Amino acid sequence: MADPLAQVETPECSAKGCRAAAQWALRWNNPRLHTPERRKTWLACDTHRETLGDFLGARGFLRDVTPFTPSPTLEG
Repeated sequence: MADPLAQVETPECSAKGCRAAAQWALRWNNPRLHTPERRKTWLACDTHRETLGDFLGARGFLRDVTPFTPSPTLEG
């Protein structure tokens, strides 16, 4: 019997209802809540990169967008 905790999950897009694999990391912060160096991350698939970026950008939260590279600690 396989151990369900041993399964490695593929990081998914942060768009509501999307389960596509993450391709992009959108780094952002809310200057009212976070210090300037603090970054939060939303992950995006190719389809949602622009719309998630537009949402964050319209609020002045988007700081940068980079290709997503999974952390070795997430890969087990």
